[in-house]
Amino acid sequence: MPLKIVAGRNAKTKNLYIRGTHLKVRVDQTSGTDRRAVARRIRDKLERAIERGEYPPQAAPRRDEPTFMSAAIRYLEVADRSRKTRRYVDRLAKHFGSRPLSEIDQATIDEAAIALHPMAGAGTRNAAVYTPTSAILRSAGIKLEVKRPKGAKGRVVTAWLTEDDAFGIIAAAERFDLEVAALLKFLLYTGVRLGAALNLQREEIRLDEARAWVRHQKGQPATDVRLRDDLRAALELHLASHDRRRVFRFHQGAHLRHQLTRAKLSYLKMPCPVRYPVGWRSAPHRLDWVNFHTFRHTWATWMRRAGADVLGLVATGNWRDQRSASRYAHAVARDEWGRVDLLPSAGTRRGLGK
Repeated sequence: MPLKIVAGRNAKTKNLYIRGTHLKVRVDQTSGTDRRAVARRIRDKLERAIERGEYPPQAAPRRDEPTFMSAAIRYLEVADRSRKTRRYVDRLAKHFGSRPLSEIDQATIDEAAIALHPMAGAGTRNAAVYTPTSAILRSAGIKLEVKRPKGAKGRVVTAWLTEDDAFGIIAAAERFDLEVAALLKFLLYTGVRLGAALNLQREEIRLDEARAWVRHQKGQPATDVRLRDDLRAALELHLASHDRRRVFRFHQGAHLRHQLTRAKLSYLKMPCPVRYPVGWRSAPHRLDWVNFHTFRHTWATWMRRAGADVLGLVATGNWRDQRSASRYAHAVARDEWGRVDLLPSAGTRRGLGK
């Protein structure tokens, strides 16, 4: 029942009492006044405190008991975390605050995921809540098997470009920005993620050895990647055009996405997208599903079709394990398909024509 203002249980006190249940929180306490208008204001204030989770008041943690806030600060201090990880941890620290780590369990993590990202999917909640919370707890020495939401790994996408479309997009980009074309060619012939390509430094490219030192993302170690002759020529021309330390001037965002959209529409001989107050808009087209990550899928698919197996993809350093690289196993027809010619035909069926 809702919170009500009632008289005291006996005649010894004139103070009014607040009794009832609000959001499954039981209340039975004195208002400290005999004036009904003041008691109503106290009741309303109490209801708002319950809705904010501030009632009943929680006991302050012991000084020797670590809190989520302190564990999150230590987690960020021990290593150079990415900007996205720091943003996730900051939101979690504000949500949990000074709550002791001993009170963090599966239920509280699930509640945090819903509260912080009410409209997000399972993949976003996993990346923004479950993964950083589990990492913070592990760094604090707490072993908690965090159960991820169903669909946390996201939707497996392996769409790739044909040779005509891939080279057509790059050729279209060359007509309005050679640096955009060089970036797309680098993604196509190395298979690295966009963030790793944009973090590339001038000193990490060794044109004389046809190699580049790429700092991968998602916890993967940095590795050498081989530069094809045509890619090396494009990078040599691009590096000669500027003296910046960063190889590519772009940053991830709407402007860079617009450059890719412009290249796709130019290749399809469609008008350039129009700038609206809320962003760029273009008409639906055949390649509207293509993004920068599609060039990574294209590289892996072309590598498989060129003879590399799943172990070979892992050996390049672009994937950390076979499970991640196995999504490209479909790209090549297995040798067993050659046995289809050995199947019996209708003309050789026993007894046919007798």
